[in-house]
Amino acid sequence: MSRNEFICDCNIIHQEVVDKTLEKMPDGDLFNKLAEFFKILGDTTRARILFALDQNEMCVCDIANVLGMSKSSISHQLGTLRRSGIVKCRKEGKEVYYMLDDDHVKGLFELGIEHIEHKK
Repeated sequence: MSRNEFICDCNIIHQEVVDKTLEKMPDGDLFNKLAEFFKILGDTTRARILFALDQNEMCVCDIANVLGMSKSSISHQLGTLRRSGIVKCRKEGKEVYYMLDDDHVKGLFELGIEHIEHKK
């Protein structure tokens, strides 16, 4: 197929479709937050951390061991994920355990993996 096969060559505006879409269009702030959310997920180290936390809640030491990285590197990334509302933590004595924030994050992450696996 040539590239030109994917270019719309009409000048007709389908006003009903345009109006329906505009009625439902959120404000720009939502899209800014959505883009930021995906930008945070778009880092290989953070994606690996999310995979680990999708399996089990874990402390920084365990995540660092699984990923073969330093505790300080993992802590830095977990801070970014926590501030973004993607992970949360709970303290048990001197240990802090991290987990995915909620089922939305878990579902989105797993759906992304499922989509990639499906395209193989």
